[in-house]
Amino acid sequence: MTAIQQIHEVGARALEWLHTHRDGFRLEDDPDPEIGMLERFKPLGELAIIGKVIFREGVAGSRQAATAQKLLDHAWHELLGSGAKLMEGQRREPLSPVPLEVYVPFKEIGYDVPDFEAAARLNHRLGSWAAVEVLPVRRLGISAIERRFGVRPSVPEAEAAGRTWLAHRPEPWTVEGHIGYDITHTVFHLTDWGENPAGLPPEIADYLATWLPVWLDDWLDLRRWDLLGELLVVDACLPHPTLDPAAWQGFAAAQQRDGAMPVRAEMPEGDEEEIFDLVYHPTLVAAFASTLAVSRAMTDLTTAPTPA
Repeated sequence: MTAIQQIHEVGARALEWLHTHRDGFRLEDDPDPEIGMLERFKPLGELAIIGKVIFREGVAGSRQAATAQKLLDHAWHELLGSGAKLMEGQRREPLSPVPLEVYVPFKEIGYDVPDFEAAARLNHRLGSWAAVEVLPVRRLGISAIERRFGVRPSVPEAEAAGRTWLAHRPEPWTVEGHIGYDITHTVFHLTDWGENPAGLPPEIADYLATWLPVWLDDWLDLRRWDLLGELLVVDACLPHPTLDPAAWQGFAAAQQRDGAMPVRAEMPEGDEEEIFDLVYHPTLVAAFASTLAVSRAMTDLTTAPTPA
């Protein structure tokens, strides 16, 4: 099996697992008022983002693309009630960006609810919307989703990006788990989830090109598969991806035969719903990383100079 085939298989198996366990993307009928109903919206938004990436990159086979479409149709119509649940979430928590963050990637792949859009635009005009205090990388994500939705970002993206950890390019040995996720999501937002690698400022791209191989090696040694997968996405967002062979081999070896990807070390134990809640994210990340890496590898093959 070639390296590209191995990377492709990781994504294909991950998507099959997600489709087989699609009911795990459930919403709570009676959510805990201390948690709210929006917490379980986030996995659906992440699923829509991965679906968008699969369709955008165009490297999935026909079976993989059909599986992604069925999974998204199920999420939108069966779980989100063709958008009705998003309307409910918007009414209950008008200052939360979560309904908009879930809605936009669905809209970008063909699902829409005009009434939701009108409500979101009205809420966006509230001064409190822009004043809500969030971490810098979260503010960058909100600014990016506002732009993609078609409204003026509450904080200009360049300003929001400048407040992030990655923009300061601190000492690379200070990176730990939370900072690692801040790094990956800063890259996701700046590149629109890998669509626009040129969105990375050159100084950040250079910093990542220098230190990302070290971080990949660290998280591989620690067997932190979820973060390793996100860092493999970051690699695919760089101007010159390495598609690090050792990291990809270790990542592929961690994947279960049914396609599930553990968060770290080995698969957790518990009932089916508990296991889904623990492993759906690294499995989504596996599909994301695989799609983007295969796309970049195929691009490199088609643009490589012909030997004389």
